Amino acid sequence: MARTIGIGIQNFEKMITNDYFYIDKTLFIKEWWESGDDVTLITRPRRFGKTLNINMLERFFSVEYAGCGEVFEGLSIWQEKKYRKLQGTYPVISLSFAAVKERNYQDAKERICQLITELYIKYHFLRECDWMTEADREFFDSVRMDMPEVVATLAIYKLSGYLYRYYGKKVIILLDEYDTPMQEAYVDGFWDEMVGFTRSMFNSAFKTNPWLERAVMTGITRVSKESIFSDLNNLKVVTTTSDKYAGFFGFTEEEVFDSLEECGLSDKKEAVKSWYDGFIFGNVKDIYNPWSILNFLDTGKIGTYWANTSSNSLVGNLLREGNSRIKEKFEILLRGGSIESTIDEQIVYNQLDGNERAVWSLLLTSGYLKVLSHEDYLEIPAGTQPQYELALTNLEVRLMFQSMIRDWFTPSEADYNDFIKALLLGDKEAMNAYMNRVALNTFSYFDTGKNPSGEEPERFYHGFVLGLIVELQNRYMITSNRESGFGRYDVMLEPKNPEKDDALILEFKVHNPNNENTLKDTVQEALLQIERKKYAAQLVARGIPQERIRSYGFAFQGKKVLIG
Repeated sequence: MARTIGIGIQNFEKMITNDYFYIDKTLFIKEWWESGDDVTLITRPRRFGKTLNINMLERFFSVEYAGCGEVFEGLSIWQEKKYRKLQGTYPVISLSFAAVKERNYQDAKERICQLITELYIKYHFLRECDWMTEADREFFDSVRMDMPEVVATLAIYKLSGYLYRYYGKKVIILLDEYDTPMQEAYVDGFWDEMVGFTRSMFNSAFKTNPWLERAVMTGITRVSKESIFSDLNNLKVVTTTSDKYAGFFGFTEEEVFDSLEECGLSDKKEAVKSWYDGFIFGNVKDIYNPWSILNFLDTGKIGTYWANTSSNSLVGNLLREGNSRIKEKFEILLRGGSIESTIDEQIVYNQLDGNERAVWSLLLTSGYLKVLSHEDYLEIPAGTQPQYELALTNLEVRLMFQSMIRDWFTPSEADYNDFIKALLLGDKEAMNAYMNRVALNTFSYFDTGKNPSGEEPERFYHGFVLGLIVELQNRYMITSNRESGFGRYDVMLEPKNPEKDDALILEFKVHNPNNENTLKDTVQEALLQIERKKYAAQLVARGIPQERIRSYGFAFQGKKVLIG
């Protein structure tokens, strides 16, 4: 009989005692403990079991559960006799920053202070111990939501000392989703303040803490060492490209196929693989995200489960506001192709704007991209960085991005859809009417980067091309900025069924008052360029008659557009 599928359960004991569907990952306890690492940072995409594993570690090691190891009976770790003796033998400090999503620094700091205050309430019995000095009690009482930063950044360090004095053993510190405040701080503009606060806290808790036995931090990204880990030389970093712990976060293909058998869904293996397979951790391929698999097991229906579990605002901003090169490469990814880039797994948030490598690195660590292949340092010239071949992770991720791009045009959705129809029909009058309304509503939306492009429509038109790909990819092969004839065209729509649809060439130009008197002149210059540089040559070479190729010039002047 199939076990009950519990969705969103992050409490290990609840999962086991209620016999909810669970894939045994308890040997992570052994592998982590035997690594001997002082402080371990593990990065994985969201919804990959980080929180459940952190809770499992707490439930296994914490003295609160001494003598209560029965929850692990029947699981892999309990077959290791020496680990039965370790269960329930360490004081554990466990907290999560997953809910720290405030929009300004003051509120974010107060939220973290609240979490620390709750820890002190949990361990309030320490305050009454005979060995507590008046100074200790004074500090203990100073820990509250409105505590000054100097108190907050020392609070975990001091609590470690109190627990050590009470239990006579060093503490294990578990911090889940450590980087959530960092991402929110970057998006909402208080990065420097948050970095200063967390750097001080992490230094005291993980670096200069004589009462620390071991620590584990989890997150989505590896925030650059220079930002918040500058003083931590005892940090072991395990990212998605590391072999270590590769099988303990996410489901392997064998585990997924076994679960489909258990739930009577073995005939869905092929569909599940095409939608949800594709994550690669280290040398382990065919990793599936647990969230999508559990939801599929629960409903028996294919859907975009993982891609819709949280806001993708940071990713959306980076792509929407990215330069033309970023958008051009993303066009390739949307069409199912692959790109090449160097990768830096240390995310430097203040370098994300316009930095291609940083953008692709973030998309990789967040789970939206996968590594198809990469160069080895031993195979490339000294001093150079290896190139990684990257592709969208799977079909679910591709559909998520398509939905995101459609949302970019939400302010003018009706006009955008009508423009597409007019374009296909060749109705220039309607194209002009609708495109001017689209540009008016969305032009500035694509021009909100740190270095605004003024009248340059580059950001807009490349975002517009991504929209075309999403809407027309079933009928057209859409490319931009490619060589054809004697130059590089802006946009080409090659019909998949040339007998049904015309081919289209679009050229974008900004009105230059020094060279053109009117927008009409700019349109004519765009059309002449298409003809002069023979952009249609590629289409003709593929057998499309000249009379089935339509050319359009788009002239921009601010938010005004003229199409001819």
